[in-house]
Amino acid sequence: MKWSPWVGRVVRTVVVLGFVLGATSASSRWQPGSAPLTPPGVAWLAATVLTLLVVHRFPLTVFLATTASAFGYYASGLPGGPVIVVPTVALFLLTRQRGPLTAGITGSAALAVLYLGHVVTSGSFALEFGAGFLVVWLVAVIGVGTAVRYQLDALAARREQADEHRHRLAEQERLRIAREVHDVVAHSLAMINVQAGVAAHVADRRPEQAKEALLNIKAASASALKDLRATLAVLRSGEDKAPAPSLAQAAELLAHARDAGLTVDVHGEPGDLPAPVDAAAYRILQESLTNVVRHADQPDHVDVRFERRNGTFTMRVRDDGRGTSQPTPGHGLRGMGERATALGGRCTAGPVDGGFEVCVELPIEGEA
Repeated sequence: MKWSPWVGRVVRTVVVLGFVLGATSASSRWQPGSAPLTPPGVAWLAATVLTLLVVHRFPLTVFLATTASAFGYYASGLPGGPVIVVPTVALFLLTRQRGPLTAGITGSAALAVLYLGHVVTSGSFALEFGAGFLVVWLVAVIGVGTAVRYQLDALAARREQADEHRHRLAEQERLRIAREVHDVVAHSLAMINVQAGVAAHVADRRPEQAKEALLNIKAASASALKDLRATLAVLRSGEDKAPAPSLAQAAELLAHARDAGLTVDVHGEPGDLPAPVDAAAYRILQESLTNVVRHADQPDHVDVRFERRNGTFTMRVRDDGRGTSQPTPGHGLRGMGERATALGGRCTAGPVDGGFEVCVELPIEGEA
């Protein structure tokens, strides 16, 4: 339940009113020779305190008004009391809202006016002991208000930074999940599309080959559903419990590419890689093979090369698609670049002699 700001303002005003009236009434009874607190005095004090209800909107005006009212009350001969608390609260809130410069100038101007009033009424330029107290009072209240102001500003800045950090993490997680879903769906649907085309083409003449294509479609769709369920489970739970992809599962990707009619040669071994590097390399390999199937111009052959040197893992995926031009970056190419950049590496993709090549370089911590 969120309380209205007016609740705090009313409580603050009521507390100050009770304190001022109670202390002034007690002072009028206990101090010898003090006049009793009369109804006009009560009304004067109440009117002075009740202006605190609007101090949040008019802090400077309320401070000046309560200062004039408080010192007018002291000069009236009514029972003394802590009515100085009211301009003190107003000055504190003025400092919090407008800053120490505005509060200092306003407070100094108010004291100057009070001093001129003293000179006019008494005909003397001499300062009494109370003048020194007022200066100390002004400096102390502005100092405390400034400290509170800076503390609240620092707290608000930390909260803003925390909110920004949470938003950034949520955005990174959203992009990560979007890449995972894109990679899984794009790869699986590309393979399913190729196999469905094969099945439709040979259904009448070679039913056994059509049956094999349908089985490949079943396997690819089952794998896609498994990966999607794992990704959705992460979304529902809010915890990263999905099994991390790894190049140890690359054989399955290569088998799908071969089922699509490609000849795939693998050179080198990835070896044991840190989990983030392993997962990113798997997804980049997956997307690269998917792009060969979907976008390459009549490809026949794909070369996959793994290399580790000087603390860097390099993977190249090159096809022999003909007439390849520089592609327009889409979700797939952008996702590969984001994965590499997030790990401090880089990913390049573009046409080469006789085909298209994707090259990714990822740093491996702990290797020189």
